[in-house]
Amino acid sequence: MKIGILSVGQIPPEVLAELAQGIVKIFPDTACSIINGSLPVPERALDRKRNQYNSSVILSDVGVFSANKEKYDRVLGVVDVDIFSSGLNYVFGEAYVPGNAALISLWRLKPEFYRENAGTNVFAVRMLKEAVHELGHTLGIQHCPKSYCVMHFSNSIFDTDKKQTLLCDQCYLQASLAISNLG
Repeated sequence: MKIGILSVGQIPPEVLAELAQGIVKIFPDTACSIINGSLPVPERALDRKRNQYNSSVILSDVGVFSANKEKYDRVLGVVDVDIFSSGLNYVFGEAYVPGNAALISLWRLKPEFYRENAGTNVFAVRMLKEAVHELGHTLGIQHCPKSYCVMHFSNSIFDTDKKQTLLCDQCYLQASLAISNLG
């Protein structure tokens, strides 16, 4: 599987590189690269009353971009704004299930958001967990009932911190089958 990582807005290149390195360790037979350039954060996604961005609107732009990039099986958009989805106060990410596009937000993954020590690798681990989770959705994997599986739904950052970066055996099997069917 070929995954392209797309900056939506301004994301530091070293953050994208760290994410790409982590993703290839989790998914079998995967190549991951950073897409040159970036998409702007769509202003139409901003809900001024909430002071948050609608994740579905941003994901739609990532999806349109991914459809034009035939060299990637999946495109993961990375944004650094606070996002929400209909019916939820906030989300860490969103994806087409199954599909070719996923989105994660770094906003609520940063330790500073929770007044935690920023000098740890907590941010990198959280970022990787959410990326793997959303990419798993693009492979058709639903939420897993096992709290340690990366595909378990995160209702809060505590849920994200509790789970592993890895797929459980059942979800890993689903991912491997989906990836092998790509080509």
